[in-house]
Amino acid sequence: MNDKDAIIKKIKEYNRIIIHRHVRPDPDAYGSQVGLAKIIQSSFPKKEVFVVGDDDAGLSFLATMDDIADDLYEDALAIICDTANIARIADQRFSSAKEIIKIDHHPEVDVYGDISWVDTNASSTSEMIVDLFKTLSNQELRMPAEAARLLYSGIIGDTGRFLFPSTTEKTFQYAAELVSYDFNRTQLYNDLYKTSLNIARLKGYILQHFTMSSQGVSAIKITKEVLDAHGLTSEQTGSIVGVLGDIEGIKAWVIFVEEDDLIRVRLRSKGPVINEIAAEFNGGGHPLAAGATIYDWKDSEKVIAALEKACQNN
Repeated sequence: MNDKDAIIKKIKEYNRIIIHRHVRPDPDAYGSQVGLAKIIQSSFPKKEVFVVGDDDAGLSFLATMDDIADDLYEDALAIICDTANIARIADQRFSSAKEIIKIDHHPEVDVYGDISWVDTNASSTSEMIVDLFKTLSNQELRMPAEAARLLYSGIIGDTGRFLFPSTTEKTFQYAAELVSYDFNRTQLYNDLYKTSLNIARLKGYILQHFTMSSQGVSAIKITKEVLDAHGLTSEQTGSIVGVLGDIEGIKAWVIFVEEDDLIRVRLRSKGPVINEIAAEFNGGGHPLAAGATIYDWKDSEKVIAALEKACQNN
């Protein structure tokens, strides 16, 4: 029995299913988590299906999370979407579930789950959920339009609107099938990519103050003072990470964002592998898109030095 058959067997077996994703969610985390929930709810209306984790105000147009009691995990199946690290699973109560399934497209960091389906060739975990649906759609699975909207948002989010190298022929095929469902694509794009005035001004600040080395490494430090001056919190800065991506000569870049007790490290690359660097600094991710955490500004220089070495060898 392959992983997809095993997963659908467990979904059919359990009456209560609780679906998780990673902290600090992005459209793929929401899309795969809630898209899968909508498919299960539509296919098996008598089952209890919940989605958990902290709500993200910036993604509220996609979905909102359920607030559930601890005892609901008894005799429940927990499914974790889009999360390579156990520590990054939103809502750690998943460990109380009777069985756990992992569905993810990131390079494996922590091995967990009674069933683990990891496909690093997939553009997104949302693409994997479509794959699950397509493979087993003749086995009672149904795709409501709302699930299609969520999964499409996850795919375009993690592929950068089909610009990233992770985009494959299968990605385009699945996206084409999803847009055949009845949802407002124009509104979805508007919601995903709208930019507030404060974020636009912060992007201007980044473009005025970033550094760039001879090796093609770019860096910018966003302190709490800068955030306060722009009327923003760290949580509101998720959309700034790509602002340096179109600049000629940059091979890899890092954006440091200071919070109360840590410094968020957002890493991106046009070629040099950076997820190994992220792993050295309490993080992980994809070869060209990763995140990490440091606790002192002096460690930012270590991150930049590691990027310099990666670019020098590329």
